[in-house]
Amino acid sequence: MSVFALDPAYIGGFGLSEALILIIKVVGAFGLLLVAVMLMIWFERKLVGDMQNRIGPARAGPWGILQTLADGVKLFFKEDLRPAKSDRLVYRLAPYMSLVPAFLVFSVVPVGGNFTSGDGTVTWFGNSTFLQVADPHVGILLVLALSSAAVYGIMLAGWSSGSKYSLLGSVRASAQMISYEAALGLSLAAVLLQAGSLSTHEIVAAQGGWNWNLWVTGLVPALVFVIAATAELNRPPFDLVEAEQELVGGFHTEYSSIRFALFFLAEFMNVITMSAIIVTLFLGGPDGPVLTERASWIWGVVWFFVKLVALLFMFVWFRATLPRLRYDQLMDVGWKFLIPLSLGWLLLLGALRVGRDRGWNTAAVVVVCVAAGAAAGVLLRLAVRSGRRESGELADAEADAGEAVNVGEPEKGS
Repeated sequence: MSVFALDPAYIGGFGLSEALILIIKVVGAFGLLLVAVMLMIWFERKLVGDMQNRIGPARAGPWGILQTLADGVKLFFKEDLRPAKSDRLVYRLAPYMSLVPAFLVFSVVPVGGNFTSGDGTVTWFGNSTFLQVADPHVGILLVLALSSAAVYGIMLAGWSSGSKYSLLGSVRASAQMISYEAALGLSLAAVLLQAGSLSTHEIVAAQGGWNWNLWVTGLVPALVFVIAATAELNRPPFDLVEAEQELVGGFHTEYSSIRFALFFLAEFMNVITMSAIIVTLFLGGPDGPVLTERASWIWGVVWFFVKLVALLFMFVWFRATLPRLRYDQLMDVGWKFLIPLSLGWLLLLGALRVGRDRGWNTAAVVVVCVAAGAAAGVLLRLAVRSGRRESGELADAEADAGEAVNVGEPEKGS
């Protein structure tokens, strides 16, 4: 039970009551995610419809709330086709490789508990426990590993389909993951620097009493994390992996029936789990005002889901508002802006922490760090301009050489 070692319910041993607690957590998290995905799809369709002056789902159920269920039933009974040139095993395995990591990421998210005046524990069946499925020592590293593993499902789906459009989508997915994973990790390092722990429960506990990382780390890591997470999720404006105007449907072009539904389910489930991770890292998780001391842990659940819905609204707002980036813009934002910004901010936070421990003047540390960051930014800008100038000169030289060759060739029929 080492993966559950930080949960107090399993410290004294594992008996019938501990097994019952674990079953309740697993079944509850699984059912909660499935229901949340159904509601999220309806929420996004309705909200985008309202923002774009359209009706949205309105037929199946009251306010169209059963439209997702109707779509799922339809896809389940559709004919399942497989391209003749596809890799049989990998083609069938890829949808599950995208779906399973989304479930596992949610298992380390604290969804309730009193972190304002307590340590977030609740008492079930005479045992103290956390309101999360598991709390491993390296919980946040597990999140990074699983979020990266989900990309392999997309990559393998495109490669195994035997279609050039699908392959282009999977290649874009790998490039996007490499470009934004570094910025994601650097912004996360700023949170770990403040919390001093990799446990998600400890990260939330360190933010108790409105000591949220959103402002403790200076807002910049949170903004970088949100942008990088949007790219990791292949959400607009970073949805070049699908890009239906260019690639028909992207990596899932050759998928139909229930296998397409699994990709559809994984996409929206990843949005929910990543939003839950953002709440955990930067918004204090379940931390919030406790209005009644009786069953105070319930208020943690309430505040967690309020924050979660707010972030889901933000992602839907992105989809309804922002146009898709060009591919060169996608690369520029990741490599030339987010990575330098997150690295520089991490060094600033580290310098402030060292200065505080050694008694240095805080204002002097900030001035020196800002000056060094500005100088590094100017040098980076000059390097980018120099590279663009050299590439432009090379392109002009190649064009001139091509024109010279064409001039020197005799005309046909002469």
